[in-house]
Amino acid sequence: MLSVKDMIRNQFKFGDMLIQSYLGDLDDADLLVRSVPGANHIAWQMGHLISSAQHILKELGHESAPLPAGFAEAHAKDTSASDDPARFAAKDEYLRLQGLMLEAMNAALDKTPESVLEEPGPEAMREYAPTKADIFMLLGNHLAMHAGQFVPIRRKLGKPALF
Repeated sequence: MLSVKDMIRNQFKFGDMLIQSYLGDLDDADLLVRSVPGANHIAWQMGHLISSAQHILKELGHESAPLPAGFAEAHAKDTSASDDPARFAAKDEYLRLQGLMLEAMNAALDKTPESVLEEPGPEAMREYAPTKADIFMLLGNHLAMHAGQFVPIRRKLGKPALF
């Protein structure tokens, strides 16, 4: 029987698989394409995913890999409208940092006793993720949610359906 931690790890793995698959045949320029005007491009979304994972892990009392100087600021809400390639990273850098965050997410989960997962999560997140288990699930679900937003961009670019 799967434990709660096993299910959370599976969610991390699934979300990361979607990210890796959907970005696999894209190039750096493709990451700046918007599905429709006003939608976030993949480069900004990847930075948001990476920065928010680091933030969430800190809220849970865990460390993660340090991000490059200015990375979180470059992917803040107020930068989402930028299409300047110089303000964003290359695909390989996003994938490298995503890999580090995935390692940090798994390490944090490993360090968290299963009994603690039932405790209330950080106050700022309790409205949508009331327990620490919910917060960990959020990390994996967040990857999957944004990966779903990559699909219309892939269609716009003429890329094949993957799933």
